Formats: sequence, C-alpha cells, structure tokens
Amino acid sequence: MTEHHTNVLILGSGPAGCTAGLYAARAMLAPIMVEGEQAGGQLSTTSDVENYPGFAAPITGPWLMEQMKAQAVAFGMRAMSDNIVSVDLSRRPFCLTGRNATYFCDALVICTGAQTRWTNVAGETAFRNFGVSSCATCDGFFYRQQEVAVIGGGNTAVEEALALSSIAARVTLIHRRDTLRAEAILQERLRRAPNVEIRWNTVVEEIVGSEKPRNVQGLRVRDSVTGVADLIPVDGVFVAIGHKPATELFAGQLRLTPSGYIEIVGRGTQTSVPGVFAAGDVTDEHYRQAVTAAGMGCMAAIDVERWLSGMSDEAAVRVPA
Repeated sequence: MTEHHTNVLILGSGPAGCTAGLYAARAMLAPIMVEGEQAGGQLSTTSDVENYPGFAAPITGPWLMEQMKAQAVAFGMRAMSDNIVSVDLSRRPFCLTGRNATYFCDALVICTGAQTRWTNVAGETAFRNFGVSSCATCDGFFYRQQEVAVIGGGNTAVEEALALSSIAARVTLIHRRDTLRAEAILQERLRRAPNVEIRWNTVVEEIVGSEKPRNVQGLRVRDSVTGVADLIPVDGVFVAIGHKPATELFAGQLRLTPSGYIEIVGRGTQTSVPGVFAAGDVTDEHYRQAVTAAGMGCMAAIDVERWLSGMSDEAAVRVPA
C-alpha cells in the first residue's frame, strides 16, 4: 500500500479542514488533507448559502467548498481522495490507514464534522434543501412570515423553535412524547412565545409537497395516543433530533464529551493527545456554522505550527484518554 509522510495531516474537507489546510500551507508545513467520504462536508449538499461573510448574493455550498479547497491547494496543500478506516495515536508519528494508502504524520487535525440525525420519514430526502432543513440559523430567513414546523423535543428543537418564532408567522413543535427533554428555562421561554404551538404525542409519517416547483406544503402526522391522523399545512420543516459527530475512529484514544464530540483541552484546539487537534463540528455542539468551523480551522493550524516549533520531550507526554 502507498505510504505518505507529512508534518500535518488533516482529516475532513469542510470549512474547518480547508481553512486548516490553507493556514498550514502558508506556514510552509506541506499539509495533506484527506477528503473523506463526503468531500466538502455538509456544505457540499447545501444549495443556497446566504450567511457566509463576503458574498452579497446567495452562493451554493458546493461552489464555496470548491473555492476553499482550490485556495488551499494553490498555497501548497495536497488533497487526497481517501477514507480513513483505522487510526493509531499511541505512537509518533501517528499512523492512519485509509482504503487507498497509509499516512504518517507528526501532527493531526481532525475536522471530520457531524451529521444531522434525520427522521427518514417519507418525503424527507426528496425535499431536503427544498423546504426541509436542519438549521434555523442557516435557513430560517427564507421563511419570514410563513408557517413552519420543528420536529424534536430536546434543547436543539426548542432552541430552533424559539429562533424561528421571531421570523416565521407560526411555529409548530412536533414531539412524539408528552413531555419535552429540553432544559426548564428553555421550556419556559417556549411557553411564552405567542406564535408557537406544541403538538404532543405526535409522530410524523410523511412530508408532502409539490414537485414543480419543488417545495414543502405540509406534514402528515398521527396522534400516537388516539391514532387520529391529519395534515398540518407548513411551508418549511426543521428536523432537530440531534447530530452525530464523526468520532468513531477515535473512541478509546481521545477524550470525548458525553455527547460523543471530541473534547478540547483549554481554550484552543488541542485534544487530550498532544499533537492531535480538532476543529469544526466534530468538537462544536453549539454553533455548527460554516464560519465558526472555518475559524476553528484557522485556530487549529496556528496551534499546530506553534506546537511543532516547540515540540519537546515534555510535549510528547500524553494525557490519559
């Protein structure tokens, strides 16, 4: 199998990975970025992006990621199309095995991101980005004075509903149980929102809409107690049942939060293993924005440069995972 040796290896090719690659390349560290199964990260499946700084008109997620990657490559980053299947962080250089090659590196930047947990109900995939979203901060603007629904019952769902309540005409929170899992203070804020209705014990069976133009028109739901089915007319659906960080490769080798995200030591991007850094959604449970991921990618590259320049025997001592 082909072997690659590098100062800095970056896993993931979303905003965090590309920005880390750009800064590491400009620092003359000759980084390699392994793109992973979804090149460009979540933005590669996002049709319209209106909230990334610097663009007055909407841009597409795939275009933005192509530009970010091209910029990093222009400064010397190498991009590899591969998927890592195993990681050994117990020795340096770190060893990562992909389907196409083996990679050895002195420093590792993990930017593997997190994926939305989807409901997988009928119509969800067909209308994704055409009325179905997982981010009110990203897409709520499109539903000014319209009717929307939020699916979920935890902190994320309530926060999404509250954010949308100041934008949309009406918000329906759909929860399959009779109580919310969200924190009490968030529930109290939700109760005070005049344009939010909660549908308890309600299961979504289908997202319905039109094909030309493609847009959402409503939700077919069923009351899990009475069995009664009905249609809720809405213009948009926000799925908020959680995210799953891509951290399976690092379980048992890095400290993870109770939610499964990579834990950061201190204020930077250093993980529990010296020389291993993390940036973007794989470590961010709260913001999950392209611009914050890019910012963390910048931080990680700067942290890597400083760590490599000051690497010593003391720095090589590992913190127990």
